[in-house]
Amino acid sequence: MEETMTFQQRLERATKNSQLCVGLDPVPERLPVEFRGRPDGVARFLRGIVEATAHYAAAFKPNLAFFEALGKPGDKALFSTIEAVRDFAPGALLIGDGKRGDIGSTAERYAVALFDRWGFDAVTVNPWFGEDGVKPFAEREEKGVYLLAATSNPSSAELQEVGDPSQHLHLRVAELASEKWNANKNLGLVVGATRTETMTAMRESGPGLPWLIPGVGAQGGDLQAAVQYGCGVSGEIPSVVNASRSVLYASAGADYALAASKEAKKLRDQIREAKKAVADA
Repeated sequence: MEETMTFQQRLERATKNSQLCVGLDPVPERLPVEFRGRPDGVARFLRGIVEATAHYAAAFKPNLAFFEALGKPGDKALFSTIEAVRDFAPGALLIGDGKRGDIGSTAERYAVALFDRWGFDAVTVNPWFGEDGVKPFAEREEKGVYLLAATSNPSSAELQEVGDPSQHLHLRVAELASEKWNANKNLGLVVGATRTETMTAMRESGPGLPWLIPGVGAQGGDLQAAVQYGCGVSGEIPSVVNASRSVLYASAGADYALAASKEAKKLRDQIREAKKAVADA
């Protein structure tokens, strides 16, 4: 019987040849015409996307809100998408992006739903409750938890950057995740590629923690900075850079899968080039 791998081991294996994460945020109105109005349209579209990008992705990140909003067809589409990832990209990680957050038995139920019902390898979690809200998700060393820290949205500073700069909330999250909460070595941070002004401090507050980096592509984040601080000067940190809309909707025509494949390959290669540039600097 094969020994169960820790999340850290799974992450390192998944990111060996790529550090691209493909975000799966399906909007029915943006799908190619052939999929619109069909009960299985989202599922069929995403299966095509996953198959087309599997060779270039280290991870896939379904955003649960986009599936939940569709009701029962959304449940079916999510199960189908998870199955597609397992079929076409068995070495890739599945990150359930629900940004869940609660304490006690409620947090435990969230963890059961995400890890056991859906089978995600990692999840995103809101750390606002402190350790009580993180621990129920982080108890399994084979599962990963990405804590919201320096998020990519413009108003994030309203809470994350209040008071003394050395005590900003996102830095405190990084510090606690690194020094107190990470007993199973399975915690990471969500750090937006748009947050270049705080990346140095984020890396210093949470040395060695892997990042899930949204904001590249449609949001215009800084890929070079994201790789420099997210992956470390030697490229040793297995962070993943997420792109969603720029890959999913690279084309709205019949060539949607080919266009998504080309965009995923381009981003995979740009991440590699950025890592090389950092290492050579």
